[in-house]
Amino acid sequence: MNRIALILTSLIMMSACSTAPKDRTIVFDGIENARELGGLVMQDGRSIRSGKLVRSGELSQASDRDLSILKDRFALTDVYDFRFDMERDRKPDREIEGVRNTSLSTLPQAFLEAFSSGRADSTTVQSANLMDALASFAFNPKAQLMAERLYPAIVSDTLSQRRYGQFLRGVLEAEGGVLWHCSQGKDRCGWGSAFVLASLGASRETIVEDFALSNISYAQAIEAVSARIIEKGGGEPELNFIRLMVGVNVENFESTLDMIESQYGSLQVYLENALGFTADEQQQMKDKYLN
Repeated sequence: MNRIALILTSLIMMSACSTAPKDRTIVFDGIENARELGGLVMQDGRSIRSGKLVRSGELSQASDRDLSILKDRFALTDVYDFRFDMERDRKPDREIEGVRNTSLSTLPQAFLEAFSSGRADSTTVQSANLMDALASFAFNPKAQLMAERLYPAIVSDTLSQRRYGQFLRGVLEAEGGVLWHCSQGKDRCGWGSAFVLASLGASRETIVEDFALSNISYAQAIEAVSARIIEKGGGEPELNFIRLMVGVNVENFESTLDMIESQYGSLQVYLENALGFTADEQQQMKDKYLN
């Protein structure tokens, strides 16, 4: 199981081709899957202020123009990087003058332990064709199971919870614009966005819609790999694997929200009890970021 976790995590790290979603999209030269939260309407009728909160993929390939946009349009002061050490070492973010970059790995501990165990080497996956690797592992029941467990693990892992809590407090205390990202800006970044939106009073529908936009960013890659799966005789389990690894599986995301709501009653209570982000702090987030 450790080897499967290692390979799946290696695949998560690898970029996929993208086309940009239209809603709230920020068009960059070298940053994938980027959009701001500004303009989204919360349940109390207020909207998120524009030019303050940005989610994206990694910044390793950001151009000088990209960095200027972040500095000038978003007055960026803080970046939160949810990748783990190996990811950051392979593709370090470009430095942005005057901007604090904070590393907060939110990958579940079970996945991290696979790397520290020394039982597997990700170079095989990295050197292979990504589409071939994904098409092959889609038929592996253990790989399917690990992929399905990723979202529940992210929200249940105590270290991930603590670091998402640190992230939320960082967003609250930021002096300017804030950007957060993982490798592709879809899973770990997507959960960070869900927590920010929940703290601001977003409806579940709004949270799910924002999460699902990553599938527009990676639509071409999802279609290409899914076509290979169908050619090989794959069915829904294999296609679910592809939706999780190349894009995001909205059904899996919603079932994980169901799990949170069943255990805690609401996302807001989860923020307080699991992430340590109190009701008072959630109110302060609304005061700071809502019009």
